[in-house]
Amino acid sequence: MHKTASIDIEKDIIKENSIIANDNSKLLKKYGIKSYNVMGAIGSGKTSLIEITIDALVKKGKKVGVIAGDVVAEYDSNRFRKHQCLVIPLNTGKECHLDAHLISHELEDLEERGILQDLDYFIMENVGNLICPSDFTLGEDKRIVIVSVSEGDDIVLKHPIIFRFSDICIINKIDIAEAVDASPEKMQRDCLSLNPKIKIIKTSVKKNIGISEWLDIFE
Repeated sequence: MHKTASIDIEKDIIKENSIIANDNSKLLKKYGIKSYNVMGAIGSGKTSLIEITIDALVKKGKKVGVIAGDVVAEYDSNRFRKHQCLVIPLNTGKECHLDAHLISHELEDLEERGILQDLDYFIMENVGNLICPSDFTLGEDKRIVIVSVSEGDDIVLKHPIIFRFSDICIINKIDIAEAVDASPEKMQRDCLSLNPKIKIIKTSVKKNIGISEWLDIFE
């Protein structure tokens, strides 16, 4: 005979997250800061594309803050530190995503220290996977999901939720599509079938393909 248990959940976690995310958004907008939640699996190219973005924005005289969110944030943080930006490593421990509550603490600390007020851009690199981050908004202006052809051209339909709720999809590493027997065009069609309003950009960092379109996101 199976044992059963009744568990009362006092708070809706997703609803509570949305409330805090809204507060984060208000705080960022208070100082005119543009914010981005960059999601994607490990190896999709999130960090490389963010590095390019930092350099381009700094060249325009903009001040950039970057959160490196990961189970162990040290590695991507060290990459970001090579660029002229504010770097905030955010270790999530056992958690597989950033949430609005974690971000709120960082924003409040930056505001108290008089740092947030000077920023023009705030980029949040989420933990590397396509599942957990999909439910948790952070207070961002734009949600960006990055996928690589190396993940297989069925990756979009295998993880539909994150594409349904993203504003922009980057199909990355298209220069190796033939080598890994993947179709960027199929990935694009699949993405649009889930979310007809999503903006899609095909990129390759190594071949400098689609990078200007990527940077246009941050105008």
